[in-house]
Amino acid sequence: MIARRLSALVLMLVFSGAGFAQPQGKTREEAEAEETLSAIVRVQAKILPGARSAATLGALREGSGALVREGYVATIGYLVIEAESIEVTGADGRSVPAALAGYDHASGFGLLRLLAPLAGKPLPLGDAAALAEREPALVASYGTGDNLSVVSVVSRRPFSGSWEYLLDSAIYTYPPVMNWSGAALISKRGELVGLGSLILADVTGAGMQAPGNLFVPVDLLKAILEDLIARGKAPGPARPWLGINTEELRGNLFVTRVSPDGPADRAGIARGDMLIGIGAEEVSLLADFYRKLWARGAAGGEVTLRVLRGGEVKDVTLRSIDRLEYFRKQPSY
Repeated sequence: MIARRLSALVLMLVFSGAGFAQPQGKTREEAEAEETLSAIVRVQAKILPGARSAATLGALREGSGALVREGYVATIGYLVIEAESIEVTGADGRSVPAALAGYDHASGFGLLRLLAPLAGKPLPLGDAAALAEREPALVASYGTGDNLSVVSVVSRRPFSGSWEYLLDSAIYTYPPVMNWSGAALISKRGELVGLGSLILADVTGAGMQAPGNLFVPVDLLKAILEDLIARGKAPGPARPWLGINTEELRGNLFVTRVSPDGPADRAGIARGDMLIGIGAEEVSLLADFYRKLWARGAAGGEVTLRVLRGGEVKDVTLRSIDRLEYFRKQPSY
């Protein structure tokens, strides 16, 4: 049954990619596949004037999302953060307005509330942790043809992003899919197991230059979905955020960008600084830095960074914030 369902999804991929018309008499598997793909939507966002994220993410953003509840669409958060207006287009081509119902920086998910009914059946949330290496899956973004791709799971391993972001078990897939932002990763069971976040030069982690994509596992969404609907954010205190982008280079951490008017910027941290410690603890890896930072308590506390600049070691003390405080006020919250 599982293999048949994936076969039906692949069959739709073949029909779409080859430009063939869908047969009039659909099999049960084809009907199930069509129902599954009806959950895939297009997400378009116009960003607020003066938005903090516009410099790096743009003022007009477009990607995909998936219906996960009646009236709610899950997408990747960077598409919709600081949005002035959001439009969602369903599988039937009809567009409706939406509002940002919730955002979670820790996972990277955004949740949209539809402001009018939209065709499509919500996708069930699957078990991302059960995905095995070399397991086939379907990547579905809005549209037809190139927006459906069969991929293989290359690995499940941590991912450290330079923007104070860490996943303990990201999903890496091959071959690369170009329409990745918010794209749905659908398992052999026809369940949503991840949402597309990035395209990477090497998804093996072995320096083989095998390009592919990174998906955020849906298990992280399942844990916070009710809170995003009810409160707009995940439960518990917010993690401390410094507004600093850092990259690993030959066993060292270098500051590559500082968010304008963020905590690090106000404290005098600058691009090119080498980060060598947090408090009395040494750091040389991104994941280690983040875990030691987040272990110091909730957002709002003081953090002392030890940096090397021009051959001189300096201790710089700053006060962290909740990252949501940095963004322009969102009317939907």
